[in-house]
Order: sequence, then structure tokens, then C-alpha cells
Amino acid sequence: MKKIVIALALFGFLGAAAHAEETMGEKAGATAHDAKRAVKKGVNRTKEAFCAEGDAKCLKDKAANRVEEGVDYTKDKAKEVKNKVD
Repeated sequence: MKKIVIALALFGFLGAAAHAEETMGEKAGATAHDAKRAVKKGVNRTKEAFCAEGDAKCLKDKAANRVEEGVDYTKDKAKEVKNKVD
């Protein structure tokens, strides 16, 4: 039991030592990505507000916008995680 506690404490210490922080540039880049996504989302929602209800082309564009927004979000968050790990 004592060996298990010591091993867990050692792994906890090593995990804390390996933790890295983002640099100021990386944090600024993350903020810029968030702002860019917010602007794109706002533009998409504004265009969608003027679409006719039930218009097939409008629904297609709306779905494409959601997919694009999801891809952008995923890419940006993956970069942020990579930067935190580095």
C-alpha cells in the first residue's frame, strides 16, 4: 500500500513538472482566432436572417455555414491544445 502511494505521488509530481504554459503570442493568437470566428458567425447569421423560410438553397447554405464554423472551431482548439502541450 505504501509503495502505491509513493508511486502515485511520483507520477503526480512528474505530471506537474511536465505542464507547460502558453506563451503570450500563443494566447494572443487564440484570442484572434476567437474574434475571427465570432465575426464570421455574425456575418453568417446576418445573411441567414434575410433568407426566405423553407428555401432549399438557404437551408443548404445554412448547413454549410454550420459545418465551416465547426471545422474552424475544431482546428483552432486543436492548435490551442498543441500549444499548451508544447
